Amino acid sequence: MTIYIDVVLIENLFMNYIILFATGIILKIKMKQIRLLLASFLGAIYTIIAYISNLKIYSNFFLKFILSLVIIYIAFNPKNVKKLCKFTLIFYLTSFVFGGAAFAFIYIVKPQEIFQNNILTLNSSSLKVIIISACIAFVICVIGFKIVKNKISAKDMYCTIQIKLNHKIIETKAMMDTGNFLKEPITNTPVIVVEHTLLYDCMPKEILNHLDNILGGDFSQIPKNIKEEYMPRLKVIPFSSLGKQNGMLLGIKAEEVVIKNEEGDETKENMIIGIYNKSLTKRGEYRALLGIELI
Repeated sequence: MTIYIDVVLIENLFMNYIILFATGIILKIKMKQIRLLLASFLGAIYTIIAYISNLKIYSNFFLKFILSLVIIYIAFNPKNVKKLCKFTLIFYLTSFVFGGAAFAFIYIVKPQEIFQNNILTLNSSSLKVIIISACIAFVICVIGFKIVKNKISAKDMYCTIQIKLNHKIIETKAMMDTGNFLKEPITNTPVIVVEHTLLYDCMPKEILNHLDNILGGDFSQIPKNIKEEYMPRLKVIPFSSLGKQNGMLLGIKAEEVVIKNEEGDETKENMIIGIYNKSLTKRGEYRALLGIELI
């Protein structure tokens, strides 16, 4: 059988990239294309070396595992060992789904391409089918992991957040609301809903105590200097709920929000804080609501 190195390189580069890209989508982390390409290229080079080399070390499981850790580190730059292990696990699960979907697709469409005399074989034609099936596997992975990820346990419903606003930091307990898909309409940025009393140390009380008046266009209770400073920064956020179909929230952009959970701290910059003029709970178990996209 003739093997063309350039074809093997391109096919493996493509497959590695789409698996890493799917992993990043599932993990909901920011991805840099150059890092994904470098990690994919490293995996493709390893494949070529394994093809042309007779050394058994390249088929060693431990070496392959180390390579996967390096690939994950290059692609996603995890900040600690726990995240590195988590990213690697999702990477392997995604790879297994891709492999299973690829062979299932070939078996359904062209079983003669992989089975000849009850022996598993691959040729150039079947490799092209694998690439097509990779696209199908991508959709399966993303949809499947979204379904699983939405089924969270009770302990995962709460976390601690730190909000940095006007160079001041406040900390509170937040609940993850799976029904909160609230976004700022212009920038499409997810909104964190926070009780207005929590922001007394960060914003003027003249604004926080007259939210309904401001939304109604009445600025008579707002001093001129505060009005000039804050009105350009405030955002109007429409929302719908069971109790109010056409509601409005005032929002303001925070410098950063730090979400603290068992996996470590995660910093979100330029998040929108939706200011709620009532208490979220009667007992005060939490004072902020996070959308599921932020976890």
